[in-house]
Amino acid sequence: MSNSLILDSLRRRMRAMHSLYEDATATMTVEQVNHVERDAVLPIAFSLFHFVNMEDTTYPFVAGGAGPVWNDDWAARLRLAIADHGKERTPEEMVEQRIGDYDAFIDYMNAVWAQSETYLARLDPDTLTELIVPRPFPGVVANTYSARVAGPAGITRLDAIECWWYQHGLRHMGEIEHARALVGLNGMTS
Repeated sequence: MSNSLILDSLRRRMRAMHSLYEDATATMTVEQVNHVERDAVLPIAFSLFHFVNMEDTTYPFVAGGAGPVWNDDWAARLRLAIADHGKERTPEEMVEQRIGDYDAFIDYMNAVWAQSETYLARLDPDTLTELIVPRPFPGVVANTYSARVAGPAGITRLDAIECWWYQHGLRHMGEIEHARALVGLNGMTS
């Protein structure tokens, strides 16, 4: 399969995955998003912010040089209980995650989607095989799914987009779909 066909598929899958988040956020209230079912069960707020912010903070590594959307202004607007995506924190810490301004979160999410999708629209398919993270992997990467997917030389741009954005986003959408049932809502797809 050519890099052009792979990139075309990836663009469509990313747009579809982003649309699931758009549909989910449009049909939830801030109370539902911040609901904690019971002790040690992460709220939807965790999965939402964690994934969106991870797609954003990995953008410079994937795109090379451009900074993330996230900044102090977004932090002030969202009024998160924990101003951190939680990758290096425990579930016990992140169970306290709450989104203070849900409309601001949706604005932030849409800005991240626009940044990623614009990048993918302009991406040269021949750059998909460029090495993004060479082996040996730093500690923050060594125990990740992307490290398991990586080839002998390391993580390519295609690996990074697939793992850090697409597959990671679908994983958290599954959590969100399950958690929606706990607050009386339907799933996102059949």
